Amino acid sequence: MRAPISIVIPTLNSARDLPVTLLSLMEGLDANLIYEVVISDGGSTDETKEIASEWGAAWLEGPSSRGGQLKRGVAHARGSWIFVLHADTFLQEGWSEDVASYFHKGPLCFSLAFRAHGLAPRLVECWANLRSSVLGLPFGDQGLILSRNDYDRAGGYPDQPLMEDVALVLALTAKIRKAE
Repeated sequence: MRAPISIVIPTLNSARDLPVTLLSLMEGLDANLIYEVVISDGGSTDETKEIASEWGAAWLEGPSSRGGQLKRGVAHARGSWIFVLHADTFLQEGWSEDVASYFHKGPLCFSLAFRAHGLAPRLVECWANLRSSVLGLPFGDQGLILSRNDYDRAGGYPDQPLMEDVALVLALTAKIRKAE
């Protein structure tokens, strides 16, 4: 059985953060969850492309717009599950177990936590995690895992620079409610 998940990462001058993000994916490879990693770049002028190549990721280039980049990346992806991950997001140890146990329950996102210290990051974390659990609206920084079927049913990512994650989740929620 082939691994089910295509990781799609939008990038723009992400050379500083991308290696840590890619390294955090290793346990998913060990657990045979990751089929491929697709980097959808928006015009990087740093070493992002070289890093992606060193890690064996598929490389796509196009205009800078996170929604458009994600749309291109998912169109290229071949997994039955899509895991959208920002280039500056890294996964905590044990994430692959959470994902493996969640496959038949629908879309999944993770709790948000920043490496930065202070009150402001903690407030954003609290708000993001509350918004996600109560309203079902995760931020892109939380990672989003959904089946290819759910993604297609929602109409995919809109080509917009910000809030593409909210637009996709709202469209998916509307389709699910309509089907019920």
